[in-house]
Amino acid sequence: MQTPTSARSSRHWFHFSAPSTFYPLAGRAIPWFSALALVLALAGLWIGFAIAPSDAQQGDGYRIIYLHVPTSWMAMFIYVVMAFWSVIHLVWKTRLSALMAQALAPTGAWMALMSLLTGSLWGKPMWGTWWVWDARLTSMLLLFFLYLGFIALTRSIDDPDRADQAGSILSLVGVFNVPVIYFSVYWWNTLHQGASVSSRGSSMASVMLLAMLLMGLAAWMYAIAMTLRRVRVLILQREANTRWVQELTEVAAKES
Repeated sequence: MQTPTSARSSRHWFHFSAPSTFYPLAGRAIPWFSALALVLALAGLWIGFAIAPSDAQQGDGYRIIYLHVPTSWMAMFIYVVMAFWSVIHLVWKTRLSALMAQALAPTGAWMALMSLLTGSLWGKPMWGTWWVWDARLTSMLLLFFLYLGFIALTRSIDDPDRADQAGSILSLVGVFNVPVIYFSVYWWNTLHQGASVSSRGSSMASVMLLAMLLMGLAAWMYAIAMTLRRVRVLILQREANTRWVQELTEVAAKES
């Protein structure tokens, strides 16, 4: 039985899930996340490229790790978050949850593409080739195609409700590829090295680890900022005929 306190708490969270409430909150949060992304990226790049020592085996070529690993992390993490929002949409039918999944997809696709490109740049001097059909590389390429498929599917269906439903189902089907990417180096004999950072600790020097973690946080802040920017656009498109958007447009017209 739901208590009065839990009922008030539920109404509180559903209040913030309303597009009209979330839109201004996202607008106020974007500058903060953007600034954090810039500061963290500058600090991470400075430590990684100017302070961190060369690797004993790979020399300075290893420094691509400060771009490759964070983008790989975020490519996988964003898809899991997309699947989370898709579950929320399928269960509770909240409008904002489907829009959040759609707002995440382009940034996730960009992160997956950057992971593939930087991986190729790293692989050429280390393996002697730009690309191999390695288990991790192939599963990351599949993740990139899943992002593109999600974007194409949700934009090709005219009916918003059907687009939201189809996108949510696709993201849930595709999320099973994420553990395949992570565990591929343990399940199969691949050229790709194992994780440098895990629950058991890190095999990296502390200054190298600091630079990579800063870049990871920068990628996280960047993803949040871009997602909030994109979801605000989607909200305006989806809610164009509502009273609060029309009032917002009128205010903006008067101010300009």
